[in-house]
Amino acid sequence: MELIFLGTGAGLPSKQRNVTSIALTWYEERGGFWLFDCGEGTQHQILHSPLRLSKLEKLFLTHLHGDHLFGLPGLLGSRSFQGGTELLTIYGPPGIQSFVETVLRISQTHLTYPLEIVEIEEGLVFSDTHVAVETVRLTHGIASYGYRIQERDRPGSLQKEKLEQLGLSPGPDYARLKRGESLLLADGRVVDGNDFVDAPHKGRSVVILGDTRKCEAAVKLARNADVLVHEATYRDAERDRAIRYHHSTSVEAAEVAQEAGVGRLIVTHISARYQGEPLLRLLEEAQAIFPNTELASDFSQFSVGNSRNGQGNTQAE
Repeated sequence: MELIFLGTGAGLPSKQRNVTSIALTWYEERGGFWLFDCGEGTQHQILHSPLRLSKLEKLFLTHLHGDHLFGLPGLLGSRSFQGGTELLTIYGPPGIQSFVETVLRISQTHLTYPLEIVEIEEGLVFSDTHVAVETVRLTHGIASYGYRIQERDRPGSLQKEKLEQLGLSPGPDYARLKRGESLLLADGRVVDGNDFVDAPHKGRSVVILGDTRKCEAAVKLARNADVLVHEATYRDAERDRAIRYHHSTSVEAAEVAQEAGVGRLIVTHISARYQGEPLLRLLEEAQAIFPNTELASDFSQFSVGNSRNGQGNTQAE
């Protein structure tokens, strides 16, 4: 599981940062990737990344402000030209279905793949045997949501060396024991599978928030998550501006991470006014409260480990 930041700016694109879009890759687990928000130019950013649009499985929109949405029409059309044939599901606030259907109809864009649109409300929005996604409404100028992506726990590994010492070979018996069943050996001994399976591997969790003021809903959604992605549009000195425009400061993002007990905080959605030294100060303000804070830049890649299992989270630029 890896996070790839395609756009990390706030409001308007700049030479340093495009507007918001974040990819969550599942190549080993699901064979594709998910996208969170789709600001203008997202498909161009994808061209400079290891991602392929034909592998896009799901697209989650946090809210319908243009800097999170206006890249969607072009991306949908390009997915057809780039060989997409599998189902693509879009999740977003009420209004997203009308937006997509209208732009496709007026532009006469023909898709080569089935498209499903789900208008969300608070609660569970997707679930299968591998992962569950839930959402809560945040505090912003329009309806804005945060998503929690929770991987399900995986069974522990079978202790094969111990089984080999008992004279057992890989095959159906191994499968039975891994399921926790008992096995009668030829010498009359009974082997309990539970004695030969390691503890389950805790599923990883990532929380990606839309634009928001600091709020209790964000803390609740992020509780004990391995990674929290939170906007940090302004420095703390501009808290009044943040309140006026329904955004958060870097300090407020750090406070949410601290109160939620997350393993790691990644801040994004940075105002273009912060470059060089002011940008470093923005990060340091957050780190003073929550030390395990990192600042995302366009094309930053973060490998997501499970902090509860002692596995690290690493970044590669």
